[in-house]
Amino acid sequence: MGIYLNPGNEGFQNAVNSEIYIDKTGVIRFINKCLGTEQSCLCVSRPRRFGKSMAAKMLAAYYSKGCSSGSLFGGLCISRNKDFTLHLNKYNVIYADMNDFLRFAKKQNDIVKMTDLFQNEIIEELRSVYPMSVAADAYDLPKTLAKIYIDTREKFIIIIDEWDTLFREARGNLKAQEYYIDFLRGMFKSPVSAGFLKLAYLTGILPIKKYNTQSALNNFKEYTMLEPGMLAGYTGFTRKEVKDICSKYNMDFDEMEYWYDGYSFMVMEEKPDKTVIQKEEHIYNPNSIIEAVQRRKCGSYWTRTESFESLKGYISLNFDGLKDSIIQLLSGNRCTVNTFSFLNDMESFNDKDDVLTLLVHLGYLAYSPDKKEVYIPNEEIKTEFQAAVKNTGWDTVVKAVEASDRLLKLTLAGDESSVASCIGQIHMDNTSILKYNDENSLSCVITLAYYNAMNEYILKRELPAGLGFADIVFIPKRFSNKPALVIELKADGTAGGAIKQIKEKQYIDALKDYKGNLVLAGINYDKKTKKHECKIEKYVYGGGKA
Repeated sequence: MGIYLNPGNEGFQNAVNSEIYIDKTGVIRFINKCLGTEQSCLCVSRPRRFGKSMAAKMLAAYYSKGCSSGSLFGGLCISRNKDFTLHLNKYNVIYADMNDFLRFAKKQNDIVKMTDLFQNEIIEELRSVYPMSVAADAYDLPKTLAKIYIDTREKFIIIIDEWDTLFREARGNLKAQEYYIDFLRGMFKSPVSAGFLKLAYLTGILPIKKYNTQSALNNFKEYTMLEPGMLAGYTGFTRKEVKDICSKYNMDFDEMEYWYDGYSFMVMEEKPDKTVIQKEEHIYNPNSIIEAVQRRKCGSYWTRTESFESLKGYISLNFDGLKDSIIQLLSGNRCTVNTFSFLNDMESFNDKDDVLTLLVHLGYLAYSPDKKEVYIPNEEIKTEFQAAVKNTGWDTVVKAVEASDRLLKLTLAGDESSVASCIGQIHMDNTSILKYNDENSLSCVITLAYYNAMNEYILKRELPAGLGFADIVFIPKRFSNKPALVIELKADGTAGGAIKQIKEKQYIDALKDYKGNLVLAGINYDKKTKKHECKIEKYVYGGGKA
């Protein structure tokens, strides 16, 4: 057993010993099918704190000759598979976290050395196990592995965690990046590697680097936040898993859902008859769920890494339409995006689509592949965006957000003229990006105007209720003593007509479980006069108008 060659299983043992452990070993069944095939090169990219490293340690513990993991995996999902023992601890495994070697290279003030440091450390361990095959002056890892295979016919599983750390932390060092990519080509795409490679499993935040839209390692099958494929159900915690955690620890699932739900994938499941079915699965950030349970409080536990510091810079880039898109997203809308041109690094941007695509990989946006749209997934990420926007110099947007506290107070107080005036001012201040001629666009303005209301409310757009869909419903959080709020929007209608629609279509029934008072608000926008009109009524559920 070595540090990098045939490691032990302590890393995965620590995960299993944790108070909250969700069994994801079922993914091993899928990866076993890839061993020694044309699909043996996998790259799995996810945001930070989505379980990438835990999965890598799990695979090392399962495949490595350097440990005995039968009892560790006993009782877990993979142990019930008929081929469980076929591959258990049977292979030479090289497992490494590239962050370690980048750190070593930084200490030597030469980032380019990261690749050579990695090769040298692995070759040194190989020499201790295969002294007859590894020459004293060996320096090229792919050739060394090829020589061992020729001599012993033993193949290797290579697991590289944080494969993309160089592209994230040395963004401008093209020399180091190109040297590293050339090494990876030699490891995984050359005729030399065809003999010694049983499986390659790379993890990172970014997919494989592309040059001129062509992948530098196009033999890798990629599983990303854009297209997670067969690994979708293993990307994070599923809805059922979060429900079970909430039940066990007496946490409010509805609140968890509000704070952390939003990433949605089509999960492919293979049946015993080999047919594959698809179903939509909601995915949660594991770190956020665990933090919320351990602290017994929902909130933003998004890791403030270099990616957050970069968020402020990314959303301020001077690309046509980027600011418009960010504000549309902040307002609860979705934006279409072309993800194809993104070159899979944090430096090469050509337009707003590249920036939005990067934010998907970083976890700050969710992606709908069917509609090719991005959106802010949940309340946790929304708070991160709000914090970032405050540092961008977008004064009119920040002003609108800050004014939202006053707007909520005016609404609950029934001050119709002041509410109409405030909404009109927000529209005028942001006229370049908040042009609208219909109720859908008006909804964007209203959401921005009431932005800070989400501190005490859960916002529901197009909520099924009564005989239709209520435009916007604010449901008080458990700790709030505020009344519920139903808002109906009209364009070239009347505010009174909006109130009437709320009642006639029984939208109030959406809040039948809420025992407190309700506030009904009808808002109309006249496209000719460019004026807003507001009508507000206080309503006691079951008792009519207050």
